[in-house]
Amino acid sequence: MVRRLLFGIFTCLCCTLRPARRYLLTMQRFLTRFVSRLWLGEPVAAVMSTETRLHEQGRRKMVVGLGNPGMEGTRHSVGMAVVDALAARLGKGQSWRSDRQLSGEVVMADERRLVLLRPRVLMNINGVAVAKAASKYGIQPEDILLVHDELDKPLGKVGIKHGGSARGHNGVRSCVDCLRSDVMLRLRVGIGRPAGNTSVERHVLGHFCPEERKILDSVVVQSVDILMSHLGNQEEKCTSSSLPAGGRRKKVTRIEHLQTHI
Repeated sequence: MVRRLLFGIFTCLCCTLRPARRYLLTMQRFLTRFVSRLWLGEPVAAVMSTETRLHEQGRRKMVVGLGNPGMEGTRHSVGMAVVDALAARLGKGQSWRSDRQLSGEVVMADERRLVLLRPRVLMNINGVAVAKAASKYGIQPEDILLVHDELDKPLGKVGIKHGGSARGHNGVRSCVDCLRSDVMLRLRVGIGRPAGNTSVERHVLGHFCPEERKILDSVVVQSVDILMSHLGNQEEKCTSSSLPAGGRRKKVTRIEHLQTHI
């Protein structure tokens, strides 16, 4: 009800005042942030103690596939496709369960030390589901990895980004705002910019063509390889850091930037 009311007010303002595009975007971001904060409210604080004690026994990690529910297969939801494939690689492809409290779908893996999340709210407020899940499972922002589409990379290229700005991605911006942190690691899956007169909105919400699907299949496989490698390296790092003084430490390879070669 609140969301509908805010959307109605926003629409009326746009129709009557006809502001310049930059002001329109500013108003949209303000209202989106307001709705996200309103939606988070008290429930997040209420569930914070539910599983935090488990987190104290070992740092949990969470991998999130950003996207729009009901729009699987579109460019904007490629992050969901990658996390789906990761769940299948871990033997948890059929283990997704809906959690209305979190506004998302969750898979627990690696003896409950790894949480996979598919938000079931629109991309622009994906951060609500991410923040709720982080609070419930006692996960710190630095232990969250966001998987999302990237306009500035052509299809066939993937990159790891260590924190920083959202670079215009509304889903990432929502996560930064709701978690109140920008340290989350991001796996950026290239979708390329639209050709000709096609708008960005139409491009990202459109489906991959058959030729692109062939490339995408390889990209998803390699993206999962990167995730598995990163999660393995992080586990190795935690293990080596817990060794007693004088113990032998394993070498940890840090992933700075990886690209697929197709």
